[in-house]
Amino acid sequence: MSFRRPDIIRPPSEWKSYFLPLTSGCSNNTCAFCGFYGSKLQMRDIDEVKGEVDALSLFLKSGIRLPTVPSVVYAVAQAWDGKRVFLQDGDALVYPFAKLKEVLQYVNEKLPSVERIGTYATPQDILRRSRDQLGELKGLKLSIFYMGVESGDDEVLQKVVKGVNHQQLVEAGKKVKKAGITLSVTVILGLGGVQGSEEHALETAKILTDIDPDYAGALTLTLVPGTPLYEEWQQGKFHPISPFRSLEELKIIIENSSFTDCFFSSMHASNYISVRGKLPQDKEKMLRELEAVLTTKDPDLLKPEFLRGL
Repeated sequence: MSFRRPDIIRPPSEWKSYFLPLTSGCSNNTCAFCGFYGSKLQMRDIDEVKGEVDALSLFLKSGIRLPTVPSVVYAVAQAWDGKRVFLQDGDALVYPFAKLKEVLQYVNEKLPSVERIGTYATPQDILRRSRDQLGELKGLKLSIFYMGVESGDDEVLQKVVKGVNHQQLVEAGKKVKKAGITLSVTVILGLGGVQGSEEHALETAKILTDIDPDYAGALTLTLVPGTPLYEEWQQGKFHPISPFRSLEELKIIIENSSFTDCFFSSMHASNYISVRGKLPQDKEKMLRELEAVLTTKDPDLLKPEFLRGL
């Protein structure tokens, strides 16, 4: 079966990166809220990966386009800053370790301007890697991992079939930081629904404190057709929180979490309000911004539903 090049799904901070697929889909395809639910993981042949790097290098040096290379390669290359590479897809860290090292070495050799390589990484993938392996990857410029935490509430994590619990998420996060790799995590407002909202928010604040990441981003739950959580909503078994309750959850998380030095934001397109800042320095400012909206509860202050996206 030939490799199916994945759509570009990336963290907001990787918008200037070159997107290099190593996998398609996600190995952890059971999350009840995720668009990768039920996806089949594909591993890309390493020679094909190297061929793309060769084509990219040739294009950057001479402007030559090879007819056998997908047009998306050149479209992305034209917008690339030359400094960052993002490995696709949902968890490129699952790529066999020896081959992953080989790819990174090849990228460094052929694209010497690259300063940083990043990837999504499931906590399961991180826990499978040894401390020495993570150190080797860091030495090859794979220096930022994006890990989905989603919630700190074990009950929520179990319901959405995350595959790991609070303790394992903390272990994975600390493992990344001890290896000297930058850690960016995401949490999902509303994932506990109406009934579990308070506990979800409080436990999520706790897990962010326990992990103490370099970056943290809050998303707001968007129900995706074809996922179990979407089906539960249609059957009346899952009750989504209101837009203003999502802001209350965000306020609880910021108010109750403690960080050493973290850039926290809710700039993702799924959110109704965007706040951002360094924590702990900007905590009071961010809380005031949220409180101002929550006090008035003016729906005109919220992002319209049609502008929200994944």
